[in-house]
Amino acid sequence: MARLEQHCAVDLWGGSDAIPGAELKARLADKQALMCLLTDRVDGAVLDAGPGLRIVANIAVGFDNIDLAAARARGVMVTNTPDVLTEATADLTWGLILSAARRIAEGERLLRRGAWAGWALDFMLGSDLRGKHLGIVGLGRIGRAVAARAGAFGMRVAYATLDAGAAAPGAADAAWARLSLDELLSSSDVITLHVPLTPATRHLVDRRALLRMKRRAYLVNTSRGPVVDEGALAWALRQGLIAGAALDVYEQEPRVHPDLVGLENVVLAPHLGSATVETRTAMADLAARNVLAVLAGDAPLTPVTA
Repeated sequence: MARLEQHCAVDLWGGSDAIPGAELKARLADKQALMCLLTDRVDGAVLDAGPGLRIVANIAVGFDNIDLAAARARGVMVTNTPDVLTEATADLTWGLILSAARRIAEGERLLRRGAWAGWALDFMLGSDLRGKHLGIVGLGRIGRAVAARAGAFGMRVAYATLDAGAAAPGAADAAWARLSLDELLSSSDVITLHVPLTPATRHLVDRRALLRMKRRAYLVNTSRGPVVDEGALAWALRQGLIAGAALDVYEQEPRVHPDLVGLENVVLAPHLGSATVETRTAMADLAARNVLAVLAGDAPLTPVTA
């Protein structure tokens, strides 16, 4: 805010919930820039409400909340906040992997409800990670950061990408194996999703994909909720088709599929991927710098080019 206020008149929405669509449109009438969150839907109608808009700066790495074609058609630049949230999201991914495989969240729930009877040799046995296969779907910045941490846990890395032209790992990461999605699903002990939400990735993990997975495998999603068919996931978990899951994002946030809420073998986090003080501050600062660059007539730092 301090950076912006040095150069701009700032109209801040102070509500705790997302700004209502009608309110957003009304406030855009005389604005040149919009800084928004992933909870704000920016479509053609919103853009038309701000005829003077020059930039929409999304405080997120994803941009599925913005109609890019509509923005391009109106000459409005769109930016996002890549890189600055990579490490925090990769750390959270590993927290979810460990919580699911070692049943940490399940154990805490049991203890809090007073159901722990004491130590036993066969009590709440989880799964070791060492020697297992980590399958990464989407080898972008976050996927690579997750893969780079795998060695600390003794896991072997394989990856699948939906982009045929995606760059392969560098020489230092030559041990990472590139597989087709079907091969990765059937061979991995932990599968973690790091793809953007597009028409091609919506319900990428459906019943068919879950049936391809190992019975002792875990699914982790820190990308976007609709990448996973939550109804299919709940079915697979109830049927014992996979060992467990850990989710940080959901199809209809903040609503979680009711069939998932009561299952013990799923870890549910409230979209915490980038939720550190340092990372969220860096995201907001990058969005502000994008705004100021465009308003000054310069190129944005991180334009969305998709």
